[in-house]
Parts: sequence; C-alpha cells; structure tokens
Amino acid sequence: MNCSISGEVPEEPVVSKKSGLLFEKRLIERHISDYAKCPITGEPLTLDDIVPIKTGKIVKPRPLQAASIPGMLGMFQNEWDGLMLSNFALEQQLHTARQELSHALYQHDAACRVIARIKKERDEARSLLAQAERQLPISSTNATTENVSVLSNGKRAAEDELASGAKKIHPGITTSIISELTDCNAALSQQRKKRQIPATLAPVDDIERYTQTSSHPIHKTNKPGIVSLDILYSKDIIATGGIDTNAVIFDRPSGQILSTLSGHSKKVTTIKFVGQGDSILTGSADKTVRLWQGSDDGNYNCRHILRDHTAEVQAVTVHATNNYFVTASLDGTWCFYDMSSGTCLTQVSESSGSSEGYTSAVFHPDGLILGTGTTEGLVKIWDVKSQANVARFDGHVGPVTAISFSENGYFLATAAHDGVRLWDLRKLKNFRNFAPYDSETPTNSVEFDHSGSYLAVAGSDTRIYQVASVKHEWNCVKTFPDLSGTGKATSVKFGPDSKYIAVGSMDRNLRIFGLPIEDGSTES
Repeated sequence: MNCSISGEVPEEPVVSKKSGLLFEKRLIERHISDYAKCPITGEPLTLDDIVPIKTGKIVKPRPLQAASIPGMLGMFQNEWDGLMLSNFALEQQLHTARQELSHALYQHDAACRVIARIKKERDEARSLLAQAERQLPISSTNATTENVSVLSNGKRAAEDELASGAKKIHPGITTSIISELTDCNAALSQQRKKRQIPATLAPVDDIERYTQTSSHPIHKTNKPGIVSLDILYSKDIIATGGIDTNAVIFDRPSGQILSTLSGHSKKVTTIKFVGQGDSILTGSADKTVRLWQGSDDGNYNCRHILRDHTAEVQAVTVHATNNYFVTASLDGTWCFYDMSSGTCLTQVSESSGSSEGYTSAVFHPDGLILGTGTTEGLVKIWDVKSQANVARFDGHVGPVTAISFSENGYFLATAAHDGVRLWDLRKLKNFRNFAPYDSETPTNSVEFDHSGSYLAVAGSDTRIYQVASVKHEWNCVKTFPDLSGTGKATSVKFGPDSKYIAVGSMDRNLRIFGLPIEDGSTES
C-alpha cells in the first residue's frame, strides 16, 4: 500500500482512525503540526488520531526504468522536462505579479494627483470664503450708509464697527506666492549689484545748507500731531497720519491738500503708498487696517477694513511686488495679506508664547526678509517664506520705534528710547550706535534715503548722517532744530533724490527742509 500524500510505499506507516487512510508518519505529523487537519478529507486531525502499523521490512522494488541506462536517461529527461515546466509557470506568475504591482502603483499615483487637486480647490475655496466674509459686512455697511451725509472731500463717513465673532480663516502662503516672492528677490538682488548712486542725488554740501522752506498746517487743531508719513516719489506726494484720526494726502509742489481720508476712530499710527499711489494703506490704534482705493476724481474710497488684530496696529509695510503687505500689532502678531483681495493669508505669533507686542515692521528691499521691533527692545528678523524667526538682535532699551533697511541690503538701522543702533546683516552683529538725545528723550524715527547714502534720525530734533562703511565713521552732516515747540519730531522721510526732507512732529504742521529759495527767505 502507498502513502496517501507521497504515493510511495511508507517506511513508517500510520493510519488515521477517522478516515482509515495510510500515511508516511513523518509527512502526516508535519502536516498536522502545520494545519491540524487531514490533507485528504480536510477534517480536523490530531496526533492522537493516527495509529502506527507494524509491518515487516519493506524492500522497495527498483523502478523498471532504472534497470537500464536508456531507462535512467529517460527518467532524467522526464525530471528535466518537469523542472522546465515548473520554472515556466513561476515566470508566468512573476510576470502577472509585476503587472498587478504596476497597476497598483499607477492607481496610487493617480490618487495622489486627485488629492493634490482637491487640496488646491479647497485652499481656493477657503480664500474665496474668507474674502466673501470680509466683503459682505463691508458691502452691507456701505449700503446702509449710502444716504448718510459725506464729508466735503467726497469720503464716506466713519463706518460702523463690524462684528468680531466670526472665526478667521487663513489659507496660508501658497507655493505660487513663494515662487513669486523668490523671483522678485532674485531680480532685485541682481539689479542691486549693478545699481549706482544716481547723479541727481543731493550732495552733502547741499544738505548742509538745508533749512525750513515751508510749513503746512494740514491736520486738525483739536488733536494736533503727525505720527506717521510716507512719500510717493514718482508724483512727489506726501501722505501723513495724524492723532486727529485722519490721513492727509498732500501735493508738495503745489502746497495743496489733495484728499483727506476719514474713517478711523483713533490715531493713524502708520501709512504707506502702494505702487504708483493708486492705493493707500493706513493702520490705526483702533485695531484696524484700511485699504483705500484711488478714484478718478482724485479722492480715495475705503475698499477693505481689515480686523485681524486685537490690539493697536503699529506698522504697515508693502512688499516690493506691490501685491502683498504685512501689518504688525501690539497683540504680538504680524499678518501677511494679499493686496487685491484684502485676505489675511497667515497670522504669525511667537511660538514661545511671548507677550511682546510689535511696534514696528519693514520689508527688506529684496522682499524675502521681514524686520520687526518689539515693546521689549528686541529686533526680530523673519524668513517670509517659512514665517520662521531666523535672527534676533537685542540691546535696545524700551520699545523699538522704527526700523529701516539700507538700499544696499546689508545694513539695518533701529531706533528706540536709547538711540539708534546699526546692524550688519552679513555678520548679524551691531557695529555702531548713536545716542543723539538725553536719557529722557526717545528716538522716534530712523530712515535711510532711497539711495542708501544718508540716514535721518528724529527725536527732539532731526539729524542727517552720511552713510559710511562698517569700519568708518558715520558723520552727522546736518541738525534741524525742532520748530514745532513740542520738542518731539515723530517721523522723518527723504524726498526724491534727497532734494528735501519731510518732518512730522507733535503739532499739526508738516515741515519741509531743503535748499533756501533764491532770496534767502523761507515760507512759513
């Protein structure tokens, strides 16, 4: 009798109690240990269910084919043919497995592409939703106030405060925006290497002769004080922000007020032109930022009211592309906005949970670095792409009131209660300090001119320094006394080619310093 598994005569035969089948002992024991069932019937089977059979010595007969050399060659041929057929079957199975794996990988890749597309559509939907949430209340407010009397300059009256219960949605800075910022940085960096100081820049000899040429009372008398200003070089127009809650657009050549922007409920702490002056950004102590759009009649209408901050907005800075801007607030956050939609793409706070508020902020000329100053005298440098704090400068006493990057991209000037500090961004260290005023007088403003040749400092007076290298002295070439009677110059800005210097102080007058007119007299 033969084994039911191998088909050969068993050397140690055993029989199953349940099925009565004959097996080779070592084969059935191994099968039971692996599967615990009969290999023929499939019924449960244990070692106790098999019984050994006592037999005499079995002499296996020699196969007939092995009795001669031709028979043995035939056996070998059959074995070889079986091996080849088995190998062919394995190759077929391998080919099928590879096809199935390739198909699975293709499905996985297609699923990843679908997920990426859905995520992109989700981000776009979030952005549109955030824009709709911002514009819907403003549109509703505008519709309500259409019949309300407007100011003499054509501006709408102050708009009602919007409800602040809705959760803010920040879609984040996308890869396309990062690519745009990177391309702008590369282009500006390349231009800077070839840039030369313009021949039309006012020389030091002229600046030494500067005196007050005009003074313009452009803000209200009930709450006097100019706390911020900006200059649109292409049109020689000056924008000022006042304690009287208004922003004033002033044409310097004609000496005329072009427009007054009314709407903030508290002082306008910061103001910036966008591009060629088609838009203006204002930040206020009322916790809001307003984006004003120029109209054909020369006036500006409020297009967006941004309410992402929970404390006083201290600074607004516009990116070199004019497509994005950043706001900084005493609430300890800075926000990155899309200019066209007024959408806050991201709101960044210190990961350590610090309670420091931001008192100043400005983009590096190339646009990939943001500098911020805090209430605790700390200067922080941020990578805009990753929103990571990449450097910190300490040493100031009191809030950092102003920050300015030099046009060469290497120097950073910061102002605080203890004066001005100059930082070398290549080595991330402080290389020079100015303490122009006494310990009770803070430095309120610091500003490089557009060519990077001069540095203006404002406090109890206004001083102009000639920019030098890290190792050479920065000489003070001119000091303008405070003519406001308040002892506090709050803001200073160079005009085009440094042909004049605009100064705001705690009275209502905008003062212009330049070369005296031919007869030597000055306008009041």
